[in-house]
Amino acid sequence: MINMFDLSGKVALVTGASSGLGVQFAKALARQGADIAIVARRLEKLNQVKAEIEALGVKCVSLKCDVAKVDEIKETVAKIKEHFGKIDILVNNAAIALDAPAEKQSDELWETMVNVDLNSVFYFSREVGKIMIENNYGKIINIGSINSSVASTYMPLTAYCSVKGGVLMFTKALATEWAKYNITVNAIGPGYFESEMTAELVDDAEFSPVVKTFCPMGRFGREGELDGAIVYLASDASSYTTGQILNVDGGWTAV
Repeated sequence: MINMFDLSGKVALVTGASSGLGVQFAKALARQGADIAIVARRLEKLNQVKAEIEALGVKCVSLKCDVAKVDEIKETVAKIKEHFGKIDILVNNAAIALDAPAEKQSDELWETMVNVDLNSVFYFSREVGKIMIENNYGKIINIGSINSSVASTYMPLTAYCSVKGGVLMFTKALATEWAKYNITVNAIGPGYFESEMTAELVDDAEFSPVVKTFCPMGRFGREGELDGAIVYLASDASSYTTGQILNVDGGWTAV
């Protein structure tokens, strides 16, 4: 039987892979046989993840990169191509979540959110896309959010919803533009998962009723529950799937 989810011989680049969901995405792809490039600002943490990935029997390279700086993005992509010779899969995972009422939001907060959560998605896609176009093959997976599709009444998330909504429309637009190059572009919309970014919410007793109210499953996502989505979109099992967002949210966006 053919394993449609086998990623042996593929090279995957995962941004924001020093902690949280980025680590889970990188390991999920590695378990299917892909060699991995991981990037983030915290090189010491990246190197710890690198060792864990190599223990899975694949090759891994870790590179320090501030995704808010386009020059570093260009340099990082060039180094990965030089190291592996190609990039087949791009996971645009790097993101931050800052909340503030719109009327009190600083220019710096808005610009930081746009640079990290939206601009980096474009710049990494553009630079990696040049390699994919040359090879006539590619899988781009943008990590959006449930807030790519729905807003929030429980926290002031105007900036976050705006950039994640932008990620969704970028996904659709790029998918239509690059389909002719055999490149699929899709997104994953995670609900609330336990991670470094959401640690305060996990420990916040006042947020528990919010989850139970808005999420039909009534709980945070668990480690491993995004693995199927990332592997599907990275593999040839999704060869006719493009321009879509796959929400993995316990039913949050269904109500």
